[in-house]
Amino acid sequence: MFITRFAPSPTGPLHLGHAYSAMLAHDRALAAGGTFHLRIDDLDQTRARPEWEARICDDLAWLGLDWPRPTLRQSTRLPRYRAALDTLWRMGLLYPCSCTRSDIRAAVAAPQEGAPLHGPDGVIYPGTCRPDAPPEGPMPADSALRLDMARAVARLDGPLRYREKDETIAPPDMTETVGDVVLARRDMGASYHLAVVLDDADQAITHVIRGEDLSAATPIHVLLQHLLGLTSPAYHHHRLIRDETGKRLAKRDDARAIATYRAEGTTPRDIRALVGL
Repeated sequence: MFITRFAPSPTGPLHLGHAYSAMLAHDRALAAGGTFHLRIDDLDQTRARPEWEARICDDLAWLGLDWPRPTLRQSTRLPRYRAALDTLWRMGLLYPCSCTRSDIRAAVAAPQEGAPLHGPDGVIYPGTCRPDAPPEGPMPADSALRLDMARAVARLDGPLRYREKDETIAPPDMTETVGDVVLARRDMGASYHLAVVLDDADQAITHVIRGEDLSAATPIHVLLQHLLGLTSPAYHHHRLIRDETGKRLAKRDDARAIATYRAEGTTPRDIRALVGL
């Protein structure tokens, strides 16, 4: 069984890096006689646009990719995410946080704190809102919620491990290297970390193929899978497509947008050659 996915956000055009990730996942699923899913990461409704989603689907089809319909959209799954948050809340693993980004920067910039440590989500949260004991009562309806990493790790039966390519990875202490990550946001309901874990589980994803820029987030996802009783897929973090200066591509790199190449007469075979497939 080989089931994988490509999960872009409809907030801009697909570029060569997206094309590489999608084609690599599609190729591997096809070679294994498996399934390739397209999933739309549209949690951020302030930036997601239907026209971008339509262009994503058009570009992927032009590249020769196919996937089962209907396409899963994260914006339709908020009750599922809320139910998982409620489970973690009842386990005593979440707490509300009112800190803004500027609050966090100010806290870690205090002279006695030393140089701030960085994790998968940027500066590691200093624990300003972390309570001494798990909060009691019902989970707040409209609040940012953080995972109490120390309590979460303490619930594991043993060291956290997951499959990365052909190796077994044991990540370092996540209380030090990751910290209390956000699992629910006021403006989006759930964070990327929670949504991707539940989506992968519900689509029975067996192999996650994504860029190496997301490798630092994988231990968070595997931890959540353990806490929620979900099966962990195998992970493959591929190389990134970079520009001539070595900088990885972003959505603002319109010159490398798939639509631009199409307009210039580039073929899907040419795109494959450009990204090394």
